[in-house]
Amino acid sequence: MFELKALHQDAIPKALERVERYRLLNEPEAAESICRDVLVLDPDHQQALVRLILSLTDQFGDSMGSNFNDARDAASRLTSSYDKEYYSGIICERRAKAHYARLTPTRGSVAYHWLCDAMEHYEDAEQHSPEGDDDAILRWNTCARMIMANSDIEPEELETSSIELE
Repeated sequence: MFELKALHQDAIPKALERVERYRLLNEPEAAESICRDVLVLDPDHQQALVRLILSLTDQFGDSMGSNFNDARDAASRLTSSYDKEYYSGIICERRAKAHYARLTPTRGSVAYHWLCDAMEHYEDAEQHSPEGDDDAILRWNTCARMIMANSDIEPEELETSSIELE
């Protein structure tokens, strides 16, 4: 079909600037594509991995497709313990918000599950955060506020059925 063209090594900084521009223009597919081009040249490029995670999670919506798994894979390749936990939290938080936006009967319990996972990641990230960086705390608080502000975001109730004995 088509053979993708390779970037030049010295084009990476400008390409990563373009990623931010496309994300701001609400064109996450274009941002994702650029990240993937950078990662072909440098598979462990940390900024490209972070921006790929953000571009993929920007696309969470009615269908996550492979974006969720691709984002988790990219997070697992981050070398900093803080970044690994923080961006894993972002993935879970954004998945929660995507589920909650679907207006399905189970949206609240599914969102609750993913928000709690996000909060665990943020707590782990907090243990590794650089001094003066409270981003993990800010994200944790955002998740907690979302749960507290929406009464239908709660754990799934276990249905109990009564069995009649003869």
